[in-house]
Amino acid sequence: MINQILLRGTTIVITVTLLTGCGSIISRTVPGQGHGNQYYPGVQWDVRDGPWRYVTVIDVPLSMIVDTFMLPIDARHGPYE
Repeated sequence: MINQILLRGTTIVITVTLLTGCGSIISRTVPGQGHGNQYYPGVQWDVRDGPWRYVTVIDVPLSMIVDTFMLPIDARHGPYE
């Protein structure tokens, strides 16, 4: 019983960890999703007006962290289109 709870908890933690920064990943890898934002494109993608805007609010802090680490790369790369 305890092993099942531990396994489920571990699975949830791993899944959430793998899904962090989705706005950052999508805005940099899917063409046309960065909307031309050079800095913090993941946060801009998360706060866009769309049907999923209430769910993506959860991702904003995580995308902000990832986008902050990506600032040197973004400065060299240029606008994401």
